[in-house]
Amino acid sequence: QVQLVESGGGLVQAGGSLRLSCAASVSIVNINSMGWYRQAPGNQRELVASITSGGNTNYADSVKGRFTISRGNAKNTVYLQMNSLKPEHTAVYYCYAHRSYYADDYWGQGTQVTVSS
Repeated sequence: QVQLVESGGGLVQAGGSLRLSCAASVSIVNINSMGWYRQAPGNQRELVASITSGGNTNYADSVKGRFTISRGNAKNTVYLQMNSLKPEHTAVYYCYAHRSYYADDYWGQGTQVTVSS
């Protein structure tokens, strides 16, 4: 079992920045992929960014150049640095973890990000 706890969401003005954190209850060294999804009201959950255990990253086109995902293996934490935020970035952001060996997936409880215009 893997528990994920997100933090760092909140209210920010357009153009501002936030850093989300996702702390795992186990070492993330053996978690193959971690990342962030978001879901805005009335929309489906969509991938924002992901990072593999080897450090390979993937971003949604809409956040490339604005958001950066990183892994802090020593703290079992994944981060999402979000810069130049826009109102359309408003959503609940969910952390996920995927372990290929066990073929299982885990989700955090979500953290609200609200960007005001």
